[in-house]
Amino acid sequence: MTKAPTATDLASALIQCPSVTPAEAGVLTLLDDLLSPFGFEVHRPTFSQDGYPDVENMFAKISGGEGPHLAFAGHVDVVPVGEESMWQQPPFCGAVKDGKLYGRGAADMKGGVAAFVAAALRYVETHGAPKGTVSFVLTGDEEGPAVNGTVKLMQWAAERGEKFTDSVLGEPTNPNSMGDMIKVGRRGSQSGTVTISGKQGHVAYPHLANNPVPVLAKIVEHVSAQTLDEGTDFFQPSNLEFISFDVGNPAWNVIPDQASARFNVRFNDLWTAETLGQFVTKHATDCLSGDSFKLSVSLEADGSEAFLTRSDSLIDRFSKAVETVTGKVPELSTGGGTSDARFIKNYCSVIEFGLVGQTMHMVDEHVAVADIEQLAEVYYEFMMQYFER
Repeated sequence: MTKAPTATDLASALIQCPSVTPAEAGVLTLLDDLLSPFGFEVHRPTFSQDGYPDVENMFAKISGGEGPHLAFAGHVDVVPVGEESMWQQPPFCGAVKDGKLYGRGAADMKGGVAAFVAAALRYVETHGAPKGTVSFVLTGDEEGPAVNGTVKLMQWAAERGEKFTDSVLGEPTNPNSMGDMIKVGRRGSQSGTVTISGKQGHVAYPHLANNPVPVLAKIVEHVSAQTLDEGTDFFQPSNLEFISFDVGNPAWNVIPDQASARFNVRFNDLWTAETLGQFVTKHATDCLSGDSFKLSVSLEADGSEAFLTRSDSLIDRFSKAVETVTGKVPELSTGGGTSDARFIKNYCSVIEFGLVGQTMHMVDEHVAVADIEQLAEVYYEFMMQYFER
C-alpha cells in the first residue's frame, strides 16, 4: 500500500495544480491516484447546466461495515491570482519558506482538503477501514457560481443511496490561531432589487414628468435606517446593505421613467426570504405618496436560508478533538459569509473547521506548516473518537 503523505506535502502538490474555477487542472486526478490504492471507491461526476461552465467533482468513500457515515467536504477550485508579478512566490509553486506554505489555495482551501485527506489515509493505514464510512465530497465550483458543484454532488450521492450521518467542511474558520472557532451554522443570504417606475420627461418641464430618482434615494435611506433585529443566542444581528443604484440613463436632459437599487441581506434564523421581502416592501411603501409611482420589490432565486446545526454529539466530539490537540476550547460561531454547508445541511448535520483564514484570496496567500499538520491531527483525533477507536 502507498504510504499516507503528510498534510503539508499533499497541500503543496494540490497547490501546484492551477485549478482556477472551473478548471480541474489535474487536482482531482492527483487525489484519485492517491486514494484508489488505499481502497477508496472514487467517482468523478461532471455536472452541466445551461449558461454555466461544466464542472468536474469528486465523491470518494471507503467503508468497513455497518456504522455512521462521516463526510469530509471541501473545494479544490481557487480564485484567480490577479497580477502575478505582485507575488513574491509564484502563485502555484506550493513552496515552503520560513515555515509557511505559499500558493493560491493554501488557506482557501487546499490546505484544509490536504489535512482531512492525509488524516483519513493515516487512519486507514493504521486501523483499516472504519466501522462505518468515510467519504470525501469535493467540488470545483465553490469559488464560482456554485451551480454545478456541491449542491448537485450531494443530490447525486443521495440518489445513489448514500445516507450521510455527519459532515465536516474544511473551510478556514479560525480568525487568529488554530482552535479558535468552529462554525456551527451560517447566516442566510438574500439579494433583491427595489424598482420605482415614474414617468419620463424633459428636465426643463419636470411638472410633466414623475422623477423616480429622488423617491428611490429616499427609499434607500429609509430602508437602510431600519433595524432588522438585535441578534439571537447563536446569531449576530441581521444586516441589509444596498450595493448599487441604477438608472441606465445616458442623457443629461431626460428624466428617466425608472430607477432601481439592488441590495443584499445577511440574516439570522428570525427571517426567511418571504419575510425579508415583506419587510423591504413595507418600509419602501412608507416613502410613497399617492399613486404617481409604482413600486416593485423582487428577490433573486438563489438565496440561502440561515441554519444552525443542533447535533450536540457532533459538536461535542469535534470540540473535544480540537481541545485535545490545540489546548483550546473553541468558540461556536455562525459568523461570516456563506459556504457549501448551506447545501450539505439538507442531508446531514454539518460543522466547519479549518485553517486560519487571514490570507485567503490575497497576494502571497500562505499558511503556517505547523497549522496544516495540527489541523490534520485534529481531524485524525476526531475520527478516532467518532469511530470509537
